[in-house]
Amino acid sequence: MGMMTVAKRAVLMGVAGLIFATAAQASQLSSDAKASIPADVQQLIVVDYRAMQSSPAAMNLKERIMPPELKRLEQALKTSGLKVDRDADALAFAAFRVGTAVHTVGIAQGQFQTASILASFVKNKTKPTVVRNYNMYPMGAAGMSVVFLNQTTMLFGESAAVRAGLDARDGITPNMLTNSDMMNEMVAVDQRAIWSLLDQKGTQTMMHSVLGEAASLTDYDSVKNRMKSSRYTLDFANGIHFDMAVVMSDTMTAATAATLMKGVVLMKKAQGSSMEKSAMNDTAVDSSSGTLQVSYVSSDSQFSDLLNSPLFQQVVK
Repeated sequence: MGMMTVAKRAVLMGVAGLIFATAAQASQLSSDAKASIPADVQQLIVVDYRAMQSSPAAMNLKERIMPPELKRLEQALKTSGLKVDRDADALAFAAFRVGTAVHTVGIAQGQFQTASILASFVKNKTKPTVVRNYNMYPMGAAGMSVVFLNQTTMLFGESAAVRAGLDARDGITPNMLTNSDMMNEMVAVDQRAIWSLLDQKGTQTMMHSVLGEAASLTDYDSVKNRMKSSRYTLDFANGIHFDMAVVMSDTMTAATAATLMKGVVLMKKAQGSSMEKSAMNDTAVDSSSGTLQVSYVSSDSQFSDLLNSPLFQQVVK
């Protein structure tokens, strides 16, 4: 991960959000959670964590593509003794910028046994670091910390990331509620079980990877700077549904991007393996009202096609 660009790392985070695919109810962030995410959000994913645990397909995808940084966060949760697997309903990851640095903070929502957990900290003589009115406890892995905002919301991750989240919540620095672009995009996806948002820079990097050789064409240069944001959703209700939308500055640019993407799909159909060709046959590309739309729909039995789809692999590469 060390050699990745900041934007590329955020792309991986966004797609990693898709690993928690389920057919459950929507995963929405509480106001407390939103206020704890700094405004300069590069990537945000929100997933139905409870349903993920009972979805073999989601667990299969998770093991294959989950980026190391998110595996580390999840492992810290599992080894912390907080029993998050049992009590968490939704889990979110946010990558955000502080100056030139990018941090990742995790947010868990559920009904946590805070009294029992805090009593355990006292019993084990685990000393918190006091940050204003918060107690920040070390959490099961070197450098990891956790803060319970209340009985239903906790922040976790590297200490610097958690501190930044607390600063945002207290209004010391701007929080995501002031990021109108991100908040507006959220409306389009937060009724889904799994959703992911990506900012302009990450979108540019992701699209360059997806388009591959087509990105070297002159058309791409004119398209790149007109990309505004992107979003992903993945659902396992009534088959596999993967949807990606890239918001452009105008209708013409969206149409040009769609043409480039269709060219990539045709190329993969001609040159790919039989499984890749099958995946491409289930992939639709279109544009509407300034938005490039890519969708993949198949039956549960064709799940491996999604995993091996050239476009999907380029996104997680």
